[in-house]
Amino acid sequence: MNDLLDIERAGAVATVWMNRPEVHNAFNEGLIAQLTAAIQQLDADTTVRVVVLAGRGKSFSAGADLDWMKRLGEASFKSNVADAVKLASLFRTIAECSKPTVARVQGAALAGGTGLVAACDIAIAGERAQFGISEVRVGLIAATIGPYVLRAIGERQANRYFQTAERITAARALQLGLAHEVVADDQLDAKVQEVVDALLQGATGAQAASKDLIRAIAHKPVTDALMHDTAERIAAMRAQPEAKEGLSAFLEKRPASWVPKDV
Repeated sequence: MNDLLDIERAGAVATVWMNRPEVHNAFNEGLIAQLTAAIQQLDADTTVRVVVLAGRGKSFSAGADLDWMKRLGEASFKSNVADAVKLASLFRTIAECSKPTVARVQGAALAGGTGLVAACDIAIAGERAQFGISEVRVGLIAATIGPYVLRAIGERQANRYFQTAERITAARALQLGLAHEVVADDQLDAKVQEVVDALLQGATGAQAASKDLIRAIAHKPVTDALMHDTAERIAAMRAQPEAKEGLSAFLEKRPASWVPKDV
């Protein structure tokens, strides 16, 4: 039972709402387990094309639940590692979801909340959203979120924010690359819908292959091996029914079969 989540479906779009507004959607072992399972199930659901991650109430997510963290501080090292692996698996599950993922960010998105944003493919933030890699202020490090935040903002900026734990405004998050768009808070849903509509124009197989391509080529030198890998990838895509349909639709000046009629 997903009592800590509220999942809404609108056609091919699934919005996963973290539903602990009384604690600003801070996550504990329950929310981590439910959110991981929900993303896995939506990834496997062929009727879902886009996943939006959102938080009920004033905040997107304030990061780790302090009561949960206190309990872990009193647990054994083995238990701590096992718990941290579950959290790391959540971020990886989001990052490697084959469907496009969009973070809808309002209010606080701190520590692990920043990690959730960074793990998503696209982040749309309200103008009053605030981010922060705040772990050092409680004697911790941004370990499990590190790979995704580093990928979003780069090593140089990470050296600053992983150590200072400064709050990052929405405008600064846009400059850093943590957020893709920042809009007035009352325009947040409209902008998310605009991005979702754009995603629905794309072919699902091609989008999944694009995500895999990015992982394969990021920060790699252009060697003969990489060149041949990219050539093989496009050759394989050209032979797929999706590409044939897409090219036919373009030449015939009609929407491709995967584009919803109301988009």
